[in-house]
Amino acid sequence: MTAIKHALQRDIFTPNDERLLSIVNVCKAGKKKKNCFLCATVTTERPVQVKVVKVKKSDKGDFYKRQIAWTLRDLAVVDAKDAIKENPEFDLHFEKIYKWVASSTAEKNAFISCIWKLNQRYLRKKIDFVNVSSQLLEESVPSGENQSVTGGDEEAVDEYQELNAREEQDIEIMMEGCEYAISNAEAFAERLSRELQVLDGANIQSIMASEKQVNILMKLLDDALKEVDQIELKLSSYEEMLQSVKEQMDQISESNHLIHLSNTNNVKLLSEIEFLVNHLDLAKGHIKALQEGDLASSRGIEACTNAADALLQCMNVALRPGHDMLLAVKQQQQRFSDLREHFARRLASHLNNVFVQQGHDQSSTLAQHSVELTLPNHHPFHRDLLRYAKLMEWLKSTDYGKYEGLTKNYMDYLSRLYEREIKDFFEVAKIKMTGTTKESKKFGLHGSSGKLTGSTSSLNKLSVQSSGNRRSQSSSLLDMGNMSASDLDVADRTKFDKIFEQVLSELEPLCLAEQDFISKFFKLQQHQSIPGTMTEAEDLDGGTSSRQHNSGTPLPVSSEKDMIRQMMIKIFRCIEPELNNLIALGDKIDSFNSLYMLVKMSHHVWTAQNVDPASFLSTTLGNVLVTVKRNFDKCISNQIRQMEEVKISKKSKVGILPFVAEFEEFAGLAESIFKNAERRGDLDKAYTKLIRGVFVNVEKVANESQKTPRDVVMMENFHHIFATLSRLKISCLEAEKKEAKQKYTDHLQSYVIYSLGQPLEKLNHFFEGVEARVAQGIREEEVSYQLAFNKQELRKVIKEYPGKEVKKGLDNLYKKVDKHLCEEENLLQVVWHSMQDEFIRQYKHFEGLIARCYPGSGVTMEFTIQDILDYCSSIAQSH
Repeated sequence: MTAIKHALQRDIFTPNDERLLSIVNVCKAGKKKKNCFLCATVTTERPVQVKVVKVKKSDKGDFYKRQIAWTLRDLAVVDAKDAIKENPEFDLHFEKIYKWVASSTAEKNAFISCIWKLNQRYLRKKIDFVNVSSQLLEESVPSGENQSVTGGDEEAVDEYQELNAREEQDIEIMMEGCEYAISNAEAFAERLSRELQVLDGANIQSIMASEKQVNILMKLLDDALKEVDQIELKLSSYEEMLQSVKEQMDQISESNHLIHLSNTNNVKLLSEIEFLVNHLDLAKGHIKALQEGDLASSRGIEACTNAADALLQCMNVALRPGHDMLLAVKQQQQRFSDLREHFARRLASHLNNVFVQQGHDQSSTLAQHSVELTLPNHHPFHRDLLRYAKLMEWLKSTDYGKYEGLTKNYMDYLSRLYEREIKDFFEVAKIKMTGTTKESKKFGLHGSSGKLTGSTSSLNKLSVQSSGNRRSQSSSLLDMGNMSASDLDVADRTKFDKIFEQVLSELEPLCLAEQDFISKFFKLQQHQSIPGTMTEAEDLDGGTSSRQHNSGTPLPVSSEKDMIRQMMIKIFRCIEPELNNLIALGDKIDSFNSLYMLVKMSHHVWTAQNVDPASFLSTTLGNVLVTVKRNFDKCISNQIRQMEEVKISKKSKVGILPFVAEFEEFAGLAESIFKNAERRGDLDKAYTKLIRGVFVNVEKVANESQKTPRDVVMMENFHHIFATLSRLKISCLEAEKKEAKQKYTDHLQSYVIYSLGQPLEKLNHFFEGVEARVAQGIREEEVSYQLAFNKQELRKVIKEYPGKEVKKGLDNLYKKVDKHLCEEENLLQVVWHSMQDEFIRQYKHFEGLIARCYPGSGVTMEFTIQDILDYCSSIAQSH
């Protein structure tokens, strides 16, 4: 093993400036045995690096090669497997676990001992040694043959010092003087020993020569010792004298310390007494104000407010440790508590009386507003109560129970007062809407509550009377769900609009003023909300609050905002039902009123939401807006349903259908109402539904008409629709306007062709035969040679239609058209002009056939185009 160690040192580690400290012959556990060596090495240069190197014999020769190296710092655990029994197996835990079997237990123990010493010396015990005997882990005890190598080499490494330049030079000179030093080391060492003995003798002789100087030095030292003894005697006497002075100074110092301590205690005691007196002393004036202060006068309220604030400051003083154990402090705190309880009861009682008195005083003014559509002003009451706002804040922070009781009492008294005022106000509004008390009973109004009773009027079927003028037709149209202007004219609707706007304009400032007052008087924040989901507010109507508050515990901001909303709901609980009743009445009077209400209510909701989306006013008006929108949708649905149910008379001509006229009225009214409105989108959707219903049902009625031709019904009604849409310029109905124009044009052309028919019937049949022969392949100029279509037959047919007969036929046609068309739409001249153009077109067609098929025959019609124009003009003027 020693030979192998020297060989490894020479061949592998010396070239790398490393020193081999320990070696063990191992093989891997559990596999085919392939021997290798684990070597513990250190570098010869600083800083020292310690490594475990695996060395393996080369397969190609007898030399060794370095296979893998680990730094000792990477070694985590050394597992010897068994600390008692001899076992050659051991594990080294680097980045993974390496299992080894040593050739002998002694080599394993020597190697582990070396690793432990290197760990102790360079790594400071960072490696865990498991199942290792404690004898191996003692640095001073040698272990095996490698111990001397390990210890000696480590010390050699630590004590090694590099030669300086001068030492190297001296060694070289000495080596040059002894050329045989290299070949004969013993002779060289003997020579060095003789030279060292010569140098030692020279040193001894030099010392003996300096004996005289040594004696002189010794004498001087004796004299110095005597001087030192004298100085020590003097210092001892001085120390004895100072000892007495020290004792006196200690006594004086102790006395001064006691005086200083006493003075410090007195100052602290005075400071504590001043603190208690300054912070726990309530002025007699404040005590008197709390006990007997006048809560009715402004001066008394101010005095009570100041006294309450002073009392609160005294009660909220942060006492220092130990103060609460003083009897005087306990008595003063009890006195403050009694004062607080007494004043809180007095304040609550007074404010309850003020709430009750306000209800009586305000009731006396209701008669003044009964004839006017205005609500009583509560500003004076709010102004008087706001003087107590600071006292309410004090009560909220000191006695929340009484504060909550006042809140409930205020809601109870004010809700009854507002209920009377608002119901009377809505009663006046309903009377003004319906005109008189008798008319209000007609619509189901009974009593001061203003509730609507009765059932909705039944819907009657529409009929068209037989007279030919518009007035007789309008009088024959039955009520379409109260949507016709026959019941209420524009002035009545404008009146309703103003009344409804006045109602909303009176309610809005009333609610906002009350909400602002509640916030200020009860010290509740309403404009600073915490993001997130609001906590569910407790029922303020209940007798016992579900929340439990300690005295002076403030509410979270979100709860305060919710409390304002709940108070407003309790106080103004009658507003929403009263508004719904008023809306129902307006809808019963005239369903077109839902248009006015939708616009006004939308505007007020939009305004309220801009101020505070979660406020009582915004929420209430939003709920009512849902009802208004539902009524508006119902109005549109009723119109469409009544279009589908319309019936026409079999004996009279149709004319403009009633629902077409109703759509014109609705659209004109809606455009004037919804101008610049926030909910224009709702109207556009309604337009789309209505116009589709109009189109479908116009065609349905036209198909069912017996007296009036289908084309006339379609032509007149779609012309009316087109004219209405063109006049109103409704942007969302542009496509429908173009469709109506197309339908009007198509049915006008169809009616003209149908009505004109064949005014020259025999001549028309004759030329139809001519065209048939040409279609069979006969040339046009050869048609005259056909027996049935020769010139004589043509002249015979033409003679049957002289100008007088043509004029007579056109006159009969004009009367027939006049009988079909209605006066309202005034389309007679338009239709007559179209018939004139169609007749001239047929005339030109016949002349063209004569010129082509009978060239040079000289055969012409008995009348000319100018005669046709004169006939049509004279007929139109005569009628």
